[in-house]
Amino acid sequence: MATDSNQSTWLTQEAYDRLKGEMDELIANRPVMAAEINARREEGDLRENGGYHAAKEEQGKQEGRIRQLEDLLRNAKVGEAGASDVIQIGTVVTVAFDGDPDDAEKFLLGSREIGATTDLTVYSPDSALGEAILGHKEGDTVSYQAPGGMELSVKIIGTESFAA
Repeated sequence: MATDSNQSTWLTQEAYDRLKGEMDELIANRPVMAAEINARREEGDLRENGGYHAAKEEQGKQEGRIRQLEDLLRNAKVGEAGASDVIQIGTVVTVAFDGDPDDAEKFLLGSREIGATTDLTVYSPDSALGEAILGHKEGDTVSYQAPGGMELSVKIIGTESFAA
């Protein structure tokens, strides 16, 4: 789920701990990265120093990931998904496309960051399908427009709370 100052992302405690560990590791690696850049800088002419430019690029990627994780963790709601008959973030949903029960799909409505903690496919609540089913109940049929412009219809045939 996209985050900004007004939105939060639901995470299991396991996912939160894993992401916090990744962020802490990246932060702890900052001095190593700075030393690498400094060592490459001392190799000579920076215009022709591929090692220096590669190290700077890697540093930029790591800093971007740190900022992403800081924002995600700062706005995270951590805990178990609440029990409700209304689909919300943290609900495992089974839908049948176009009313065909043989074409059913079961997925978690939540943050892709918890994907490593489950075998389920994870759909963002910001996705077309996620937005369409959010707030609906088992038995409801909802229509939505797929990213390609095609109009799709799904029947919600099952819901349950996510348990990591």
